[in-house]
Amino acid sequence: MDAETREPQYQRCLDLARDRVTSFGLMTNQAWHDDPKRLTFMFARYKFVAKMLAGLDHVLEVGCADAFCTRIVQQEVQRVTATDFDPVFVEDVKKRQEPRWPLEVFTHDMLSGPVPGSFDGAYAIDVLEHIPAEHEHTFLRNMGAALKPHGVCIIGMPSIESQAYASPPSKAGHVNCKTGEDLRATLAQHYHNVFLFSMNDEVIHTGFAKMAHYLFAVCCSRRA
Repeated sequence: MDAETREPQYQRCLDLARDRVTSFGLMTNQAWHDDPKRLTFMFARYKFVAKMLAGLDHVLEVGCADAFCTRIVQQEVQRVTATDFDPVFVEDVKKRQEPRWPLEVFTHDMLSGPVPGSFDGAYAIDVLEHIPAEHEHTFLRNMGAALKPHGVCIIGMPSIESQAYASPPSKAGHVNCKTGEDLRATLAQHYHNVFLFSMNDEVIHTGFAKMAHYLFAVCCSRRA
């Protein structure tokens, strides 16, 4: 006889587990083993993006890594296309695809040129700090090139002030962290409107950027 939960509202948990148990992706698996609380920050960042882009038709994610949290954005928009420059992560995403959450994902280096298609929104979480400063405008220009005129771009990155407290694995590859003022000034070269937010742990607010561990910028009205 099949087991049943003592409270019937939890039977769905058991029934689903018999059919499917979702596995972490490469990056989320590493975080779960080495620093579990970091997953709460990741989920919060994706939730912020999801709420900012809610109701849009087609959204582009740049630098998706294992795309484990991308599903949170999928809940709020009609369609997400995800890209990453590392084929190892893209193949991991493809192997874990689930029919209920179809995701178009492919390998693309944004420094090489724009992606094909036309998007209502685009976002990059924990990507810009990995782009050398001398290439950041190429990255941002190519990322925005596929946006429709009304499109929204969201950039999230750790602040330069946070790096004094970051762990060695977290800092690895961070070659271009910024202050809030520098992030706004950089993005203002590509968008007429840049709205800056601060983030500490999983809390996003409009507080003093120099005390923020993480920065978000919501951009609209792309410059020609």
